[in-house]
Order: sequence, then C-alpha cells, then structure tokens
Amino acid sequence: MDAEKKQLLIAGGGIAGMAAALGASHAGWDVRVFERAAVFSEVGAGVQLGPNVVRRLQAWGLQEGLQAVCAMPQRLRAHSACSGRELAQTPLGASMVQRYGAAYVTIHRADLHQLLVHAVQGREGVFINHGQPVEEILGLEGVATIRTPAYPCVEGDALLLADGVWSQLRAGVLGDTSRPRVSGHLAYRALIPMADVPAAWRAHEVNVWLGPQLHAVHYPVRRGELLNLVVIVEGPAPEDLTQWDHAANALQLARALQGSCAALRDVVGSVEASGGQWRLWPLSDRAPLTGPQGMARGLVGLIGDAAHPMRPYLAQGAGMAIEDAAELQRALAMADLDVSTRLRRYALNRWQRNARVQARSIRNGEIFHATGLMRWGRDSALRLLGSRLMDVPWLYRGDGACATGW
Repeated sequence: MDAEKKQLLIAGGGIAGMAAALGASHAGWDVRVFERAAVFSEVGAGVQLGPNVVRRLQAWGLQEGLQAVCAMPQRLRAHSACSGRELAQTPLGASMVQRYGAAYVTIHRADLHQLLVHAVQGREGVFINHGQPVEEILGLEGVATIRTPAYPCVEGDALLLADGVWSQLRAGVLGDTSRPRVSGHLAYRALIPMADVPAAWRAHEVNVWLGPQLHAVHYPVRRGELLNLVVIVEGPAPEDLTQWDHAANALQLARALQGSCAALRDVVGSVEASGGQWRLWPLSDRAPLTGPQGMARGLVGLIGDAAHPMRPYLAQGAGMAIEDAAELQRALAMADLDVSTRLRRYALNRWQRNARVQARSIRNGEIFHATGLMRWGRDSALRLLGSRLMDVPWLYRGDGACATGW
C-alpha cells in the first residue's frame, strides 16, 4: 500500500457513501466503494436540501449539475389538514440565498444520487465495486481488513460504514447489538406528473398539511416536472422493516384521511387518478447520539443513517450525511495526525449537531401530529408568528446558534 496516499474503504454506495467517497477523494485519499446492488437504480422519492447542504455541494463544484435537475421552491406554506386553512408561510427562493448564502432546493433522490455518482466517477483513484457487500470485518489492527464475495481480503487505511439504518456491520464495530427503534409512523409516498396535479397545487412551493396524528407534504422535483407527495400517519408497521418500501393499499390511506379537508384529499386522490402507486416506508430511527463514540472507533467511521438515523420531520436525513462527508473530508486531510485521530476529530466535530437534529426531528413529529390543546396552540402560534417559527437559522447557517424555529 502506498504510504503517501491513504486508502479509504466504504461499505455502501448510497447517497452517504457517494458523498463520503467524493469528500475523501478531495482530501487526497484513494477510495474503494463496496456496494451491495449489482447496478445503481432509481429508488426513493423526493429530498429537500436546505442551504446548509447546498453550500457543501457547491464547494464540490456541483452547482451546475444540481441546478439542472432540482426545483427551487419559492415559499413554504403550512395548512390545517382538517380545515384547509393556511396557517403560515415563509419565503424560500432568493430570500434563502440572501439570508444563508445558498438556495433551498427539492430534488428526486435518484437525481441527487446520480449527481454524486457522476462526480465520483470523474475522480482519479475512486473505484466502485458493484454486487460486493462488505460481508465481514476481518481486522482493524494497523490496517482495516474486510471480506466481500469476490475479494477474500481487502486492506485499507480506514473503513467507513455507509450501509444505512439497518447496517449489518455497526454492531461489530460499536459493540451495540440494539436494533433501530420502530417509530410507529408510516410514510406513504408517491410521485406523479405535475400536469396531473390539481391546478391550485402546481406552484413551485413546499406545502405542509398538519393534522391530528398525521401530516402531509408535497413539493416539486425534477425541474418541476414531478410532484413528490408524502403522507405520514401513525399506525402499526409491516412485519419486514428492513425493506426500503412496501406495496401500500390506497384504501388504508384514504381511511386515515377521512377527517381531512377536501383540498388535501384532492391532492392525494390525484395519485390514483394519474395511475400512480403509493409505496409505504415504515419509519425507524435511533436515539440521538450521546457522544463521538457513535460515529467513530479506531480505524472505523460511520456516516449518515448508519450512525444517526433520524425521522424526516426536519427534512435533514440526506443533508446530515452530506454534512458528515464534508467534515470527513476536512478530517482526512489532516496529514499530520494518525488515521484513528483524524476519524475521532471527524466524530467530535459532528456528533453534537447530528444529535441536535435527531432530537429536533422527534420534537417536530410531536408538533406536526399534535392533538387537542397542543394542536390548538400550535395552530395559534403559527398564525401569530408565522415565518419566524418556520425558519431554522441554527440549522441553515450550520452553526449552534439558538433559534425558536420548528
């Protein structure tokens, strides 16, 4: 192994893995990614990226590619799912650029993944191994040694786990055999052509509907050609939680929305009317991180959902993985430190922010799904304070400043 140029092994080739590969390459490391899937395929639905994330993508030279595939909503609107009444709104678009130095964008998950894949494939010293999951960590003394189906022994200077919320390798590294927590929340999601959406909802904006024990969100993706629609309800999950999504019964969703306003039901009904299909995503997470040991140990680091799976109520799951990758880049570039110290520096600089986002995401879910007096108080506060509550300066600035936002 070249003593001058370090090599990072990455288990997982999703958004977290590709972002990490890009960051490590910019830090001057060679990278070998080991991905379970035989080919990258279009999975998932929409992703919201705040200016805190867009700035990281810009730093990697991806602004032009991002603009070619994303949508840029002009405002965020919150409504009562029961009455249909608008509760509050806040500007996005140019206002976010002025306040935080980058736009707030919405993008198809597959487009974001491909943007990162193409960037990685253009980097010298980065190799993607498809159909080659990391099956076992053989050793971590001096070098990280792994085994895959085709490679009985692969050595690297460090190993990064980017294999998601259901990571099979995490327990052996952290000594934590606990399983992710079942949240009791189910996300129904669909993508439909914007032309099939009721005319009143074809605008470039993010709309959130807040109801008792449920909420919905929809926004444009793929340059505004598609609408991403997610409805999250509380209820029992399917038995198999390890699958990304499940066939969902539209009738079950319709029953959950029986008490909702006609406008929301019209948007939801456009999925079936357009021939679209609902997919079901049971939400699982882990408790917020309690220290850097949850993100690095010795020659192994963890990134994204493998380290800090979170609920989607702050729209920062993919964003925190990309922020992780940017911090990993900075840490890996510290050539005067040994590798384990670099990874610990990465973890020290990331765990508190990730823990805060995890905790705030849980709190937001309680607020979004509030019932009774709490729901009345939420709606009153939104009508009174509006944009101030919906903005999240500490998150979008990327610092620890205090805020009263959601």
